[in-house]
Amino acid sequence: MSTQTTAEQAQQELLDEFDMFDNWMDRYQYIIDLGKQLPSFPEEWKVAELKIQGCQSNVWMHHAREGERLHFQAISDAAIVSGLIAVLMRIYNDRRPEDIRATSPHFLQDLGLDKHLSPTRSNGLNAMLERIYRVAEQEAASA
Repeated sequence: MSTQTTAEQAQQELLDEFDMFDNWMDRYQYIIDLGKQLPSFPEEWKVAELKIQGCQSNVWMHHAREGERLHFQAISDAAIVSGLIAVLMRIYNDRRPEDIRATSPHFLQDLGLDKHLSPTRSNGLNAMLERIYRVAEQEAASA
């Protein structure tokens, strides 16, 4: 039996962490702090085909299949967006395509992110989610 958390468990852990904060200023700071912990992103990956369209800031997302799991790596030039990337990576990174496709991003509503992000950031977050789901769909079809 694997000790790795499931995507559902990762969402619940995230919700539990956010429950520690009393207000949205602290939650935003936590999101920004998460973004500062993203792994370095190679400059050669900052190319048009890896750029996420629909984001106000620059966002690049790379993926690779590692065995039966998908490994994602992404970066943004905006602090809050980097934090949102870190949140998505906790939930969707290093998962099997079918697990990604079966995991609804209910954390958006549960955390209130859908209400507290600006429309442009919300669009960017949705564009990143769409890319993750599209890659999982493609990888599942080619497996």
